[in-house]
Amino acid sequence: MYVCGKLNFMLQVNYIRQEKEKVKERLQVRNFSNVEIVDSIIALDDTRKNIQLNFDNTQAKINATSKEIGKLMAQGNKDEAEQIKQNVAQWKTEVTNLNTNLINIEKKLQDALIQLPNLPHESVPKGKTAEDNVTVKEAGKKPVLPANALPHWDLIKQYNLVDFETGAKITGSGFPLYKGKGAKLQRALVQYFLDYNTSAGYTEFLPPFMVNETSAYSTGQLPDKEGQMYHATEDNFYLIPTAEVPVTNIYRDVILKESDLPIKMTAYSPCFRREAGSFGKEVRGLNRVHQFEKVEIIQIVEPEKSYSVLDEMVAHVEALLTNLELPYRILRLCGGDMGFTSALTYDFEVWSAAQQRWLEVSSVSNFENFQTNRMKCRYKNAVGKTVLAHSLNGSSLALPRIYASLLENNQTDAGIRLPKALHNYFGDEIITKN
Repeated sequence: MYVCGKLNFMLQVNYIRQEKEKVKERLQVRNFSNVEIVDSIIALDDTRKNIQLNFDNTQAKINATSKEIGKLMAQGNKDEAEQIKQNVAQWKTEVTNLNTNLINIEKKLQDALIQLPNLPHESVPKGKTAEDNVTVKEAGKKPVLPANALPHWDLIKQYNLVDFETGAKITGSGFPLYKGKGAKLQRALVQYFLDYNTSAGYTEFLPPFMVNETSAYSTGQLPDKEGQMYHATEDNFYLIPTAEVPVTNIYRDVILKESDLPIKMTAYSPCFRREAGSFGKEVRGLNRVHQFEKVEIIQIVEPEKSYSVLDEMVAHVEALLTNLELPYRILRLCGGDMGFTSALTYDFEVWSAAQQRWLEVSSVSNFENFQTNRMKCRYKNAVGKTVLAHSLNGSSLALPRIYASLLENNQTDAGIRLPKALHNYFGDEIITKN
């Protein structure tokens, strides 16, 4: 079972107890089906408290009586001392049983708590599916392509950029093999994103691409996405679904100084996800794959600043898309479409001109203290009080659909023209056929 300190879940239980109706109401915004678990958690905690009280009282009797035995022995009252020893032996058996019961009830309480998703922010709209998301902004000019325009899965064959068949031979379906100019474009995008992020004050990291169970639990991938992650069972390591997981865990079990905040981090990583969708054009080509590359931005901040930081991170991603000259829109996700760990999420989608549809390329989320509570990531504020920090992250950016849209939207008879921001990174203004 996933590691969780007592401090973490007790803070969570206390909030649930004090704000029971609010917790239920916010879970309903998420369309969480098991709202009754809130009452079960409180009932389990009541049982835990009663067992703890009995344990403490019995242990106190043992301690007090043990001192009394010593006095009686010193006074020569051995028979009376022996009788009391029998009582102590019985109480010690009770304490052992109570301790076992306490461990069991705490495990049940923990198992119930980890089923609860983060509570959505008050600005999160109600809704069940992506159709209920709210469009916040739409910008950029959608290109008008000629009638013979091709989707990216045909373009990558014509320009010899990505080989899906050989990737499938090497590994399996959903593992693309980039080659030649295709690999060069991928590298150019990664370098551009990292340079853009570091110029905005983010420190670059290159993290491990596998994490242990505790790290996956701490950022909320476990137990929510257990079936979607590749699991190396012999070592109990998980291939990361995003750099957010290892990078955020840098500050697990750390008490920071207020002066350390904000912490701004960026990282490139390959990402691995077992669930790659069904069939049809929505998942063709690079639209959905098992392995892809992504550059991530992560911040750890003071609670009162996290929503202004969220706006800052949204603006940062928006500027990247503007520089790539891609039409985009920003969505505020409804409760039913948000991730397990998020309190508020903005999705970015770019327009795929050849497919005539929007493709998601980034999610920017405020997790508030959901992750930091699991991680015990805290800081000492100005008055010396230890406080849970807030964590945020965003894709800056995920490459496959950016790659697909760049190819589709910029196809011409002469080749695929690249946005100015990529010219120096790619070493050319246009991708031509070999």
